[in-house]
Amino acid sequence: MKAVVIHAAEDLRVETCASDPVLTGQVKVRIEAGGICGSDLHYYHDGGFGAVRLREPMILGHEISGTIAEVGEGVTGLAAGDRVAVSPSRPCHACGYCERDLFNHCLNMRFYGSAMPMPHIQGAFREELVADASQCHVIAPEVPAELAAFAEPLSVALHALNRAGDIAGKRVLITGCGPIGALAVLAAKSRGAALVVVTDVIDHVLNIAKSTGADRAINVAENSDWIEDFRADETGFDVMIEASGNQHALRSGLEVLRRRSVLVQVGLGGDASLPLNLLVSKEIDLRGAFRFHAEFTDAVALINAGTLDLQALLSARFPLARARQAFELAGDRTRAMKVQIDFNSPPHNEATDGTT
Repeated sequence: MKAVVIHAAEDLRVETCASDPVLTGQVKVRIEAGGICGSDLHYYHDGGFGAVRLREPMILGHEISGTIAEVGEGVTGLAAGDRVAVSPSRPCHACGYCERDLFNHCLNMRFYGSAMPMPHIQGAFREELVADASQCHVIAPEVPAELAAFAEPLSVALHALNRAGDIAGKRVLITGCGPIGALAVLAAKSRGAALVVVTDVIDHVLNIAKSTGADRAINVAENSDWIEDFRADETGFDVMIEASGNQHALRSGLEVLRRRSVLVQVGLGGDASLPLNLLVSKEIDLRGAFRFHAEFTDAVALINAGTLDLQALLSARFPLARARQAFELAGDRTRAMKVQIDFNSPPHNEATDGTT
């Protein structure tokens, strides 16, 4: 089978790899769609992020959907021909965190496409993937593969909102309008937020967020006075989802959060300094949000219900043979929100506009 393999920064190849056997409790999935994530881009552009570095070739990818081609012994509830979204979350179910149902903090997590351990955890950008049956969630017949592949990033956004608590009737600020921020906009509106404001420095992604339900989309690079509109307690925010990993966004958010509000940090970045006086005097709850687990089931349910406008977030799809072009576009925020690899498309096909 063919797979997308990263060897070093800027060294991305489509290579032939061996298929894995289907063991008891497993299924073989014929992959159809794979979304390029920010972590994939870090491996592609930089060879890793922070202390996590590539030390051997690794198959990328973890946002995937496809059709079950083979079912192993002992599998119930799934059959060949079922269309599924596949969760990349594979906890050990044996460590202390797993015993407390905190699976996203598993000490022995095997998350697709991760260079954290050695040997690396190979990813899912391949024509065939053998997965545990428990990872596979059935997609409704009318849901196209490209929308099913949004289940993983949507799960990240849902986990961030779960960390914030009940947001019905609340004023929500979302800083950073990449795919996670945009999905958080959709999810927050679906959960009854009274107001959703999103900020970024790129008009293209802000326009997408506005089209999918944000009440206001602010380019903070062009509107440096935006804080004044929300600084007062009556106009401030109850909840902030920080999805950029940018220190300036974090500090600005603290300025416009109400007293006893909640700030959820989901964006990854470097070290940041905080105005502790604001954090303390306002009694703001600062919470991290890392990956997800149970939320994958909720994400698939939302996708199957068809209540979220995910199509608006899909910028383009490329055939497997043009994976490098897909990664180049995915890294350009002025032109793309979410770019996917289409594993069904003939190699010679041009990229498909996600809006068509």
